[in-house]
Amino acid sequence: MIVFTRTMAFGYRAKEAWTVRVVVALGGNALSPSRSTGSVEEMRSSLLETGEVLAGLVERGVSLVLTHGNGPQVGRILLQQEAAAPDVPPMPMDVCGAQSQGQIGYLLAQAVDNALGRRGLPQRVVTLVTQVVVDGRDPAFRRPTKPVGPYYDGDGAQRLAAVSGHVFREITPGRWRRVVASPRPLGFVENPVLRLVVEAGHVLVAAGGGGVPVVCDGGLYRGVEAVVDKDRTAAQLARIVEAEQLVILTEVPRVQTGFGTERARECARLTVGEARHLLVEGEFPEGSMGPKVEACCDFVEAGGERAVIAALRDAADAVFGTAGTSVVRD
Repeated sequence: MIVFTRTMAFGYRAKEAWTVRVVVALGGNALSPSRSTGSVEEMRSSLLETGEVLAGLVERGVSLVLTHGNGPQVGRILLQQEAAAPDVPPMPMDVCGAQSQGQIGYLLAQAVDNALGRRGLPQRVVTLVTQVVVDGRDPAFRRPTKPVGPYYDGDGAQRLAAVSGHVFREITPGRWRRVVASPRPLGFVENPVLRLVVEAGHVLVAAGGGGVPVVCDGGLYRGVEAVVDKDRTAAQLARIVEAEQLVILTEVPRVQTGFGTERARECARLTVGEARHLLVEGEFPEGSMGPKVEACCDFVEAGGERAVIAALRDAADAVFGTAGTSVVRD
């Protein structure tokens, strides 16, 4: 049993060691239904189950750090801005990212807080709007590839590009989307605060949607028009808080090779070397499982004990080693 004592700064501190410290990266299915209209009511309903699953981990002695995606939410923010553009000045991507972090972080924290309270647990959930530092000379800024916002036909994309200066790309035949840079995360402006909250024994929600991308210019931080991959950021977050595990929760119970073909095979365990080889062979595409597998490899290579890709319903079993696809050292 874990015993908590009061502290002046944060309320409670664990006196005994946690079983394990885990960064959990939540995919879209954990935040809203697969066929969602985007309403707050739908998100609250989906987060009831998510909150219970995550509170169950805390109850079993897991020191929990949460991060999450934000693609649909940012897409809706961009649609709202487009509709209001004649009357309200649109916000840049970094501000939209911060807005979605606050929105999702509030709802997620409330759901987990309520589930912790129902269990009589003393921990609270702290949401931190997090700035992720990127290199302004990252090659990604010269070749934007990350789709954001809604789809347009060719004429609509061309018209918006002329007015806004944004870059658009044809994603599927006849369907265009805005694309922005996706630079690699280097660290967080809030590094010391992240560690303080975790060491105090509370649940931290941080770096949602990959974090708000900023560059350091003359010793000062400023936001940039970019989106950092949320799984790469999750791996960076796990290193900063010295987590033993990175758990990426998605819609599938395990990673598969030959996905969608007759030779499809689930992988219960991959070494970093095996995973890197399969990435090179194209088994895990860039637009789906690729970034998740790469993030797992990066985390383990940097000293993490193991990384897991699993379904939300299997979160507890994934942490304790009986579900999902584990990525381990060679």
